[in-house]
Order: sequence, then structure tokens, then C-alpha cells
Amino acid sequence: MPSLRGYRLRLVLLALAISSAAEAMAQDAAPAVVPTWNQWRGPLRTGHAVGRAWPKDLSGLKRLWRVPLGRSYSGPVMDANRVFTTESRDDKTERVLAFDRKSGKELWSTGWDGAMRVPFFAGRNGSWIRSTPALDDSSIYVAGMADSLTRMDKVTGEVLWRVDLKKDWKHPMQAFGFVCSPLVDDASVYVQTGAGLVRIDKKKGERVWTSLDEAGGMMGGAFSSPVFATLLGKLQLLVQTRAELCGVDPVVGTKQWGVPIKTFRGMNILTPLAFGDAVFTSAYGGRAHLFDIKRERDSAEADPNESEKCVVEERWNGRAQGYMTSPVQIDGYAYLYLRSKRFSCIELSSGKTMWTSEPIGDEYASLVAHGKDILALMNTGQLLLIAANSERYEVKDQKHVADAETWGHLAVDGEQIVIRELEALSSFTWN
Repeated sequence: MPSLRGYRLRLVLLALAISSAAEAMAQDAAPAVVPTWNQWRGPLRTGHAVGRAWPKDLSGLKRLWRVPLGRSYSGPVMDANRVFTTESRDDKTERVLAFDRKSGKELWSTGWDGAMRVPFFAGRNGSWIRSTPALDDSSIYVAGMADSLTRMDKVTGEVLWRVDLKKDWKHPMQAFGFVCSPLVDDASVYVQTGAGLVRIDKKKGERVWTSLDEAGGMMGGAFSSPVFATLLGKLQLLVQTRAELCGVDPVVGTKQWGVPIKTFRGMNILTPLAFGDAVFTSAYGGRAHLFDIKRERDSAEADPNESEKCVVEERWNGRAQGYMTSPVQIDGYAYLYLRSKRFSCIELSSGKTMWTSEPIGDEYASLVAHGKDILALMNTGQLLLIAANSERYEVKDQKHVADAETWGHLAVDGEQIVIRELEALSSFTWN
């Protein structure tokens, strides 16, 4: 493993790159290095796409190919040439598959025994694989339902390492399966497990540290996924457990701050949203919150090479209840789909609700933003093009893109849109 100081320096550079890319996206420009849709919620895990400007409507959306598959809630991910997804088959086996982006031809598949059953009261949503894989330059990292994490060569599908968290590390099994989508940097993989947040050496598959320790049980594990954010000039991991929202030092795993989040049965699901030096979240059975993160001591006294404790102050809370949809932020406004089956726009600085739509859809929408527009894929198979307009709810166009349920997160890369139906993978071109 690299030295802590060297690793922290590389994370400083990563923080600068994230800030630069986020600023470029906010200005509707592509960052210097244009990444693909390589992980949960895209290049920065913020739900923002990069690349050319989107068309004004959906009239140019055409299906390229469609491949039948086993069931999955995973979102598809892409590199320059391939599309990757997962499937559960026959309640016994999980598989990862790679397809040619242009033709839809299957390039490889790799599987393992990995099925499990979720509790009966959650059974209507199935027990199939949920986590979205993550890509780096050479590999794909996949979380299986029965608490396994696997690294594979993304060109060949060869398994490079595989960890059974329960068997190998004695982690308590997550009652609802491995839901968290892996987060990858240049040296590590970060996942939320039944034992807490874990940093893993991505080349060796060895555990580096465990933080936010949990005891397991029905309230163990996580429904959310971590994300990098630059707060107070330093890179942190924003982590939402079943009970609280936290900031964690990605180098040593120190909890830098934390605040309890009231929910119904620990249903903290959405990925937290950074807004300057503040963090937004909204919970099922709770409220929407914006928390300011502040230094515990004067910045002149802080050592840049040490983990820094922070304090949390709630700036505002509001009535908007999120559910499964993670928000996108455009020009200081959060756009999200609520538990009440309505879209809403919230001014992040004040907490003011700018508008709330009439009910639409069912339970879930995956959101992808670019420029002043938002694509919303409803779990009913309807795709909406929504204007990022803080004054009113404005649907610019909509199109039915699937007859089956579409729970996997929408993936957008350049002119290509990839949709994971419950039992198929579809690719569209949009021009």
C-alpha cells in the first residue's frame, strides 16, 4: 500500500479534479478529460452527464438493440466500447455481462452462486441483484446480493479477486442484500456493508480499514451509496447509513462528522448531495435537510495531512420526503422525485420549495442532468425530458421506452442512452 501522506496527496488532486469537473458541468461544458458513464449515477456520482448538448426533444430517440436477460435492479455502466450489466438467474446464480456498445453482441459473461432471499415484507420487490458496478481503466467491481465483492478484467471477464464478506471477514449478512454500489479511486474500493464502511485495496482485495461499525441485524447494512465530495477544501466520503449522515476521511477512515437522520425503518436511500460546504439529504418518513459542515478549529491550526474533525449545523429542514430517487443539483436548486410521487424543486440555500408537480409515475425515477435539462426514467418505462426551471414544472417531451419495469438507473453517454429493464437491456441513440 502507498504511504498515507502519498495517498492523501493523490486524494487532494482527485478533489481538485472533481471540483474542476463539477464546475465545468455547471457551466454546460465538458471537463478536460471526458469520462464515460462508469459507475452509479455517472462520472462524478452526481447524476450529471457530460459531452455534447442534448436535443430539444425526444423525437430523435431510436432503439439500437435490445437483449433479453435475467432480472436485475443494477444500473448499466459503460466504457468507450462496452456496456456492462448484471443479472440474477433461477434464484441461484448471479452474472456480469459485457456487450458491444454498437451492436449489442455479448462479449463475455461471468457468474457465481450468490442468490439470497430478502425478508418477506420486502419480497414484492424481489431478491435479485441491486448494486450498480463500477469501472476503472482495467477492471469492473461488482457487489453480489449475498455480500460478495468481485473484481474482474473488464475486457475478458476473468475474476481477479473475490471476497465473501461473511465467510472471509466475518461480516454480518445484510438482511436486504448488498445494495451499496462500489466507489472506486486510483487505489481503493469503498463499500457499505453489514459491518460498516470498508476501504479495500483494489489490486489485492484486502481490507484496509472498517469505519462506522455496525452490529448487523435487520437495521444493519445500507440502502445508500457513498460519494466523494470536497468540503472545507478537503476530500471526504459522504456516507448515509440507515441511521445517520456522516463525513469520513477516505485515507484513514476517521469519522469527521455525523448527524442522526430520522426515517421510517432506516430507509435512508438516496445518495447525499454536496452543496458548497453543506450537504443535502431527504428521508422516507422524515424530512429534507441541509447541513452546514464547519471546522472544529481555526483553519490556520489545521494540519493538511491529518484527519480533521468537523461540526455540523442544520441550516434548514423541510417537509419534502425523498424515497429512492437521488436528486440532481442545477444552479443551486435540487430537483428530486418524492415519496408522494411528485417531482419537486427546492432552493438549496434557503430550503424554499419552488414548485411541486401533480402526482406522476409509480415509486421511482432515476435522474440524469445536463445543461438546463433533466432526463427522468420512471420505473414504469416512461422517459421524461424535464426543463431545469426553478419557476415551474415543465415537461418538454416524454416517450414510452419499455413495457417492463425499469428500476435500474438510467445511463447516458454522448448520444447513447442505455436502459436496464427488469428482464432486458436496451440501447438507444438520441440525436
